[in-house]
Amino acid sequence: MQFKLGLIINPLAGLGGSVALKGSDGAETAQQALALGAEPRANQRAKTALTQLLPHQQNIAIFTVNGEMGERTAKELGFNTQVIYQTQSTVTRPEDTETAAQMMQQLGVDLILFAGGDGTARNICHAVGDSCPVLGIPAGCKIHSGVYAITPKAAGRVVELLVTGELVSIGEADVMDIDEAAFREGTVRAKRFGEMQVPTELRYVQAVKNGGKESDELVLADIAAYVVAEMEEDETYIMGSGSTVAAVMEEMGLDNTLLGVDVVRDQALIAQDQTAQQLLSLADDKTKLVITLIGGQGHIFGRGNQQLSPNLIKKIGKDNIILIATKSKLKALNGRPLIADTGDEQLDESLAGFIKVITGFNDHVMYAIGHQE
Repeated sequence: MQFKLGLIINPLAGLGGSVALKGSDGAETAQQALALGAEPRANQRAKTALTQLLPHQQNIAIFTVNGEMGERTAKELGFNTQVIYQTQSTVTRPEDTETAAQMMQQLGVDLILFAGGDGTARNICHAVGDSCPVLGIPAGCKIHSGVYAITPKAAGRVVELLVTGELVSIGEADVMDIDEAAFREGTVRAKRFGEMQVPTELRYVQAVKNGGKESDELVLADIAAYVVAEMEEDETYIMGSGSTVAAVMEEMGLDNTLLGVDVVRDQALIAQDQTAQQLLSLADDKTKLVITLIGGQGHIFGRGNQQLSPNLIKKIGKDNIILIATKSKLKALNGRPLIADTGDEQLDESLAGFIKVITGFNDHVMYAIGHQE
């Protein structure tokens, strides 16, 4: 199973720094910087990050942009590289970054890795928002946003943790930028432009602790509170079996079928202990599925929840699956991937890849679903 990595390099990022232009926003500023003798550094910084991934090349597929926006560096390092977007001119534009990011998000990459500064982060945020995890390689003059690793090497190390199946939490980080014109006049005027989902430092132990160890009871309450807080009005939630999902039902004060599947809307129980056909008839384009995994085994489908049929899962879609589990439950798998054994091989294959797992209140990790041959 390969990790699908989106790669975008802004080759103009950072040009204005060495020649005292205090930024590189805009084609005119970039051309001025080049005329003053500035040397592009973004590709070299991206290369430093990607070099950390060389031991895992066979497990990574890179989706990128032609030429200096990713293709050259990825191919020089020998990665399996697929160009998904071609720029229309030799001078790259913000529109190229945004279009490429949108295409990567649509292709379902596991992470968009980009090299640039705050202007590049703004472009990525405008294109994909918080719809998929991203991570910045610092290469610009201005790095005020919280979406960047502290160094290029650190960026590569974080991606390596994801590729090798470590439990890396996913959190929200602000995208910030300053007014370059005002900055050149000596005024720092920062503005928040949104937020994106980024990998954070490796954390195996929850913030909720009991004697220094993760307390399942307290963590389940945290998970349940977060899931309920995120539930939207007029949306249908199919609640899978198991004690982890039961904690969510308890948080809403609803009766729960521990070994069955119930249906909730607006935090009210609308159907209980449903069959596969009943669930299929209830599901619509506003349906989400809340499930957990079987401890020790890692199955998310095909063990104890056969009511969740292949047709239902296809109808709901992977993006609408809410997977919840404690980190101790995931750690007990010892790095083994989650298993989708739906009985439909093509569906199992389509579900393979990394999925967000809610592990606490506003705390997530990325974990792999393996395709079973």
